[in-house]
Amino acid sequence: MVAALVPPPQFDGASFETYRADPAYPSQQEAKDLLTAFSRGGAPAERGGLFRRAKRAPEMKPGVYLDGGFGVGKTHLLASIYHAMPARRKYFGSFIEYTALVGALGYQKTVELFRGADLLCIDEFELDDPGDTMVMTRLLGELVPTGTRLAATSNTPPNALGEGRFAAQDFLREIHAMSASFETIRIDGTDYRQRAIDGHAVVLDDAAYTQALTDADASGTASDDAFDGLIRHLASVHPSRYIRLIEGLDTIGLRDVAELQDQSAALRFVAFVDRAYDAQIPVRATGLGLNEVFAPEMLAGGYRKKYLRAISRLNALTHS
Repeated sequence: MVAALVPPPQFDGASFETYRADPAYPSQQEAKDLLTAFSRGGAPAERGGLFRRAKRAPEMKPGVYLDGGFGVGKTHLLASIYHAMPARRKYFGSFIEYTALVGALGYQKTVELFRGADLLCIDEFELDDPGDTMVMTRLLGELVPTGTRLAATSNTPPNALGEGRFAAQDFLREIHAMSASFETIRIDGTDYRQRAIDGHAVVLDDAAYTQALTDADASGTASDDAFDGLIRHLASVHPSRYIRLIEGLDTIGLRDVAELQDQSAALRFVAFVDRAYDAQIPVRATGLGLNEVFAPEMLAGGYRKKYLRAISRLNALTHS
């Protein structure tokens, strides 16, 4: 589990140079500049004039929090920090991976494991479970005084006209004991995953589905499962182990996709989608479009951000 705390394969080559800031959203370039400086241990220096020295800006706080909608490149920037920081011991994982580690090792052993680490990157910091949030807050609170630097991301819906715009405040409130250690960096923009597609997941008929899996099997390994069978199986596996379910797969096949009615099942499916997206495994499906898999009342509830992110990722995977 510890060995897996590195950026997902799709971000193996992520760097600040390969992050393409959208000129329409200046906050993207500003975030890139700030995080480049953070990875070097400080804040950007002010430019000097002809006859004066450039003044060095105050050093940044030990933690940065990237606040913005999904699909604006936060994970790319987080992986760029990981790759750019000249650290002897550094870790990169999702919130659920860190909390699963605490569950497996126990709190004190996890503290001992990370004590002395130079950098912890936490992708998709979750605020829904107060218990897990407080465990992570306590863990980070023990590490920062020993010199560990922190970088975290979370999600708000893009262009939501006020909805979710207080994610930064929510984050700082929930980790109140650590809030003074984090610099909030806002990143605006549109979901890059939707720029080249029509916003709907691709749905195949039975013949096209069979042909797609036949083609996939010819060059790799494809799974072929009934959607309800997958949902039942996910309930028997801890989410931290979902990565094992997709190891070695080149294509995921899902038959007879249907709308999810159970919140717990939907959240497990979100966690599965996150792992499939991290591994960039294409999805081929029949039945209901995967962008419609979450019931309307779910999209109107407290986990709306999670479901919207999953829909964005599912759309992209069915088009890949």
